[in-house]
Amino acid sequence: MSEQHKIRVSVDIYGQTYMMMGSETSGHMRLVASMVDDKMREINTHNLSLDSSKLAVLTALNAMHEYVKIKDQIERLEEEIKMLKG
Repeated sequence: MSEQHKIRVSVDIYGQTYMMMGSETSGHMRLVASMVDDKMREINTHNLSLDSSKLAVLTALNAMHEYVKIKDQIERLEEEIKMLKG
């Protein structure tokens, strides 16, 4: 996708402003940023001594853990569908 077709949106994550750019809607990008902000704040409530870099890494690890779990679940369901179709 060319530069001119990309959507730019300014978002706030954990007190920092970031310029996001992508092909998704601005609403989608704001939702993703809000979810990251929420997760960082949630993790921070349990780990008050973490600096923002470590908090960001823990948030990324948490997000990837959820991604892998969901991906595995999708793969299992796809296999189950194949078996049911015969």
